[in-house]
Amino acid sequence: MRLGINLGYWGLGMDADNIAVAQEADRLGYSVCWAAEAYGSDAATVLSFVAAKTERIDVGSAIFQIPARTPAMTAMTAATLDTLSGGRFRLGLGVSGPQVSEGWYGVKFDKPLARTREYVEIIRKAMSRERLVHEGEHWTLPLPGGPGKPIKLTVHPVREHIPLYIAAIGPRNLELTGEIADGWLGIFFSPEHAALSLDPLTAGRAKAGRTLEGFDLCPTVNLAVGEDIKAGVDALRSYAALYIGGMGSKEKNFYNQLARRMGYEQAADEVQEKYLARDYAGAAAAVPHDLIDATSLIGDTARIADRMQAYAEAGVTTLTLAPAGFTLDERILALRTGVEALERAGLA
Repeated sequence: MRLGINLGYWGLGMDADNIAVAQEADRLGYSVCWAAEAYGSDAATVLSFVAAKTERIDVGSAIFQIPARTPAMTAMTAATLDTLSGGRFRLGLGVSGPQVSEGWYGVKFDKPLARTREYVEIIRKAMSRERLVHEGEHWTLPLPGGPGKPIKLTVHPVREHIPLYIAAIGPRNLELTGEIADGWLGIFFSPEHAALSLDPLTAGRAKAGRTLEGFDLCPTVNLAVGEDIKAGVDALRSYAALYIGGMGSKEKNFYNQLARRMGYEQAADEVQEKYLARDYAGAAAAVPHDLIDATSLIGDTARIADRMQAYAEAGVTTLTLAPAGFTLDERILALRTGVEALERAGLA
């Protein structure tokens, strides 16, 4: 099992530290460094900066939002980043959510599965450097009746195939991910509830005549290092409450629905109700201890190593860490603890 690092969103006051974290992860042998975007910093610019400041570690988008860019633009960006990084780019995609898609990008949040399938088809056509022709429900290239003509990508990527990941939570999107992607970007993944994700992913792979062999299962897990388990859980409460309670709308919150599928229906209701009422402290307090502990790495090196073993046994191939803490020293300690725990578990 390999390790990754997720820098999260740029612009939260830790920007200089983020480069130091990426460089330390590079030095320690981490496999990939991911960057996120929502409606602040864009991931492409961050990743180009990180790639310029590192030597070996891959850089990946977790995620590029599908409503933010045309598929051809995403292909251009992927080809450029792969070239600039010397073949170290991984393309992660996701549909975002209705509030961001419609409120920030002005793109209707409808038929996300069909839109994702077409988006990936166009990217792969463009990346293959064939002349781009596509007739679909969401995109038609070239536009009919005008001056447009089929053209092809002028950039020659370093690699013929850039790894493509999809961030998916719901069963149908997971199945689509298994069918058309090279890897999966997960969140709030628990080894004890692995079947919730792996069964639909496996079904999707079977549709494409494949298995999970060679498919990168890559969840992001929060990491809190310390002897006090309760303190570690408490440090992650606000993060969990934001996603379970406040991401998306009341009717469409994929993270809330995931918590329900994991058996936390009552808690999911309470967290969302309090969060939407702006009782953020109450929402954080309502997140179950066991839910956070099951979906995170919390404790000393030995306890973290045990949990890493559970993730590996569940099938995870790249475990991406999101270190808790706001100081550079805390984040560097977490990075080093991750490597020590991986070695202790015999997974390095």
